[in-house]
Amino acid sequence: MSRYTLRLTGDLLPGATRGDALATLAELLRLTLAEADTALNGKPKKIEGELSREEAEETRLLLVRAGIGCHVEEGAPEPASAASAFDQPLDMDMTSVEIRCPKCDQLQPPGAVCAHCGIVYAKYEQIRKQAVNLHRPAPRASADEFPYHTVNRLLLLVFLGGVGLAIWSHWQKDLFPRPDFYDLSRLEEPRQTPTDARPFQVEANSITYTIDPKFDYALDGVVVSLHDSDSIADIYHFKDWKDFINIRDLCVVWGENVATGAFRDMHYKNSTWTCWISASDREAAGNFAWNQLSNNHVLVHDEILHDAIKSAEIGDQIHLRGKLAGYSHAGGFRRGTSTTRDDTGNGACETIYVEDFEIVRKSNPGWRLINLLSTWISVLAFIGLAIIFFVAPYRPRR
Repeated sequence: MSRYTLRLTGDLLPGATRGDALATLAELLRLTLAEADTALNGKPKKIEGELSREEAEETRLLLVRAGIGCHVEEGAPEPASAASAFDQPLDMDMTSVEIRCPKCDQLQPPGAVCAHCGIVYAKYEQIRKQAVNLHRPAPRASADEFPYHTVNRLLLLVFLGGVGLAIWSHWQKDLFPRPDFYDLSRLEEPRQTPTDARPFQVEANSITYTIDPKFDYALDGVVVSLHDSDSIADIYHFKDWKDFINIRDLCVVWGENVATGAFRDMHYKNSTWTCWISASDREAAGNFAWNQLSNNHVLVHDEILHDAIKSAEIGDQIHLRGKLAGYSHAGGFRRGTSTTRDDTGNGACETIYVEDFEIVRKSNPGWRLINLLSTWISVLAFIGLAIIFFVAPYRPRR
């Protein structure tokens, strides 16, 4: 790699003050004021030592700003000298019997105080040093240093953006679509017909359940609310009742409730065994057909059906087929089923042993994908921020 040296022209640049130039030159090259004054005697002088191109150019700019004529020369490095201009004094004959005051520019015998203006040379040099350091370019990071600060700011921006988008898409994904989104021809009344099926048994989590079929049953509707019976929050099903086959409650509407859009003006919330419905005003309540809604306790022990039912979300149009049935186990748990859509209150929910399940229309797939991606992006960005926090080197504020 080529190395470079600096050569002083020996002259001041137009508009420069000699005192300021002497102080700067003495500071940069570690000279006394007398030696600096000798260097600016109108004759070109080479500064010994080799620098990189960048170091040489930075030094030249500092000298030029102080009004000192200087230029960069390219040359082969000398093995005997690897020090820079900052590490060794100027190698040139600078013997002088007089010095020039850096402030008033008066020649006088060597001393610590100017005989003309009274400044103390050492204090004046200290002030000039502080001024030079203020204007000196900040050291640049090495090329192989990891940009922790930039990456941290980028991750923070991604994290905040991801959280905001996740919150917005979480609200959007559960909004009910307009009626024309659904296949209204399939949203007919539930079909309940007599069954020839006899009571049978299924096993889940080492518990044997007896299923007592009442009717063959088929339901088409729109999911307006749901509750996962096997969630950690619902301790009754697992701990108290040992109920491992009622995996979900699905609150479903159909018929004119969907066709007229009346279901979109109602509010729904599911809890254990119950779907709660309320209206924002009397008109909305009057437009809603209360016998075109059911809360369904869904029973399943088949893994494929389990995954299909768990994939249903609010706003989806679904089709299911199975048996309206009561069920029980030897531990004393027993639950029946409603067989009419006109009853209300306790016991009005349908208990369905599911034999077939299908999602006919998936609502808001775009918003659901955005919510999933933004959530994961937020999580990954947060992990990145945590890693940067622990591995980035400490840098005190300036």
